[in-house]
Formats: sequence, structure tokens, C-alpha cells
Amino acid sequence: MFAFKHKPRLELEVLHRPAEGQARPTPLLFIHGAYAAAWCWEEHYLPYFASHGYECHALSLRGHGGSEGHEYLALTSLDDYLADIEQVIRDLPAPPVLIGHSMGGLLAQLYLQKHPVPGIVLLASVPPEGLIGSALQLGFREPQAFLELNLIHASDGRMATIAGIRRTLFSDALSEKEVVKYLMRFQPESHRAVLDLSFLPFRPSYPAAPVPMLVLGAEKDGLFPPYMIHATASRFGTRAEIFPGMAHVMMLEPDWQKPAERILAWLQQLPA
Repeated sequence: MFAFKHKPRLELEVLHRPAEGQARPTPLLFIHGAYAAAWCWEEHYLPYFASHGYECHALSLRGHGGSEGHEYLALTSLDDYLADIEQVIRDLPAPPVLIGHSMGGLLAQLYLQKHPVPGIVLLASVPPEGLIGSALQLGFREPQAFLELNLIHASDGRMATIAGIRRTLFSDALSEKEVVKYLMRFQPESHRAVLDLSFLPFRPSYPAAPVPMLVLGAEKDGLFPPYMIHATASRFGTRAEIFPGMAHVMMLEPDWQKPAERILAWLQQLPA
């Protein structure tokens, strides 16, 4: 079977916002979702948490943003993405709290199976069982939106209409100008990673030791509606919190500060 050879260490884009004032001992690592890159955290979350004393790092997974690997993105697996996270964490001065959105939340769950971390935040995360349930409910409920997402996968995203994407990813509170701005920064995703998320035998399991976890979701999420977010939280022995009126891309919504404030309050309660 053909195996693509990757360099042992890739050049990965890592956006860094140093802590303002006295830095807290635990850094934060933000992990983006499918079709995005580290830029999605730069708009609001990196400056917000840096202003509250946290060293903030956001990586672009290989083949995304400014990272290497665009030429073999279609062959990139979830395990490759996990290797990227491991590489970045090895370079940090201390184990970080992981904050993962969508696919990034699922990667954070998989990382926990082998590595301890101080805590984890799941933001509109892919459930432990993967994408198959989400794909079925979206295809049945919003077949046109389902097609639009596949157009992003098939091209650079410009074939997708604003209306189709808005219904799935963004709330009506976000202006059309902002939706266009973000949509133009979306990119194709790895075919292999989407298959890993959708069809391969999945590996849901619990971490070896209990890990503090915060599970947040959005009322208007067209990909992972509240009942999926609650099920994810239940799997890890905690309770989900759902933000009214918000949609899937919570960190770019007009009310982005509400979940950010909840994350901040949770972080401040973590053991040193």
C-alpha cells in the first residue's frame, strides 16, 4: 500500500500572542476546525485571552494557512494532524490547555487518549463518534447547505453561495460583509481526514485520568446542534452549556465575547 513520506518536522504556522502583564503559568493552544486555519482565532480570541495574562498560541494544521503541506493535503490523515499538535506542544514551555473548535475539538479529544493536559475546552466540537451523524441530519434537514459545504471541499470555496454557508455556519446577526470576508479565507479540507471523521472505525475512549473539561455549543449550530453537544459532554461526565442565538463558528460571531468570558472564568478556576 502506498504510504506518503512526510518530513519528520514540518514548518507549521503558529500565531503567538504574548501575555500582557504577568503571564499565567499555563499557556493556551487553540486548534482550528476543518476548512479554516489559525487566522480564525486571531480576530478576537488571541488578543482577548492575552489581555488576561495567558500566553496564546494558535497553530495552522499542515496544509492549512501558512503551514507546509498544501501539496499533499488530500492525503493528510487525522493522525498527521495529531502529529502537528504534538510537535507544537513539544516546543511550548509547559503543557497547554487545549481549546478546539469543530474538528479541532475532536483532535483535542484524540490527543487526550495518549497525553495529559491541564484542561480542555470543546467549542462546537465534532462528537466522539465523528461526522456521520452530523452529515445525515444536515443532508436530511438542509440538503442545499450540505451541497454548499461540499463545494468548499471541492474548490477554493468561491463556488459556494453566501446563503448556503450562512445557514450552516453563521447566524443572521453576522453581517453579509463579515460572512463574505470569512468565507473568502476558507480553504479545501483533506479528503482523507474527512473520511477518517466520517467512515473509518472510530476510536472513542476516555482519557486515562480525569481531565477538567468545558463543553460549549451554539443554539443555531447547523452542523452540531445542541443535542449532539449535550451527548458529547455526557460521554466525558460533564454538562454542556449552549449559547442562545449563536451559530457554529462561535469565535467569529458578533457575541463571541460571551463564550470567551465563560472560558476565561473556567480557566481561572483550574488548579495551578
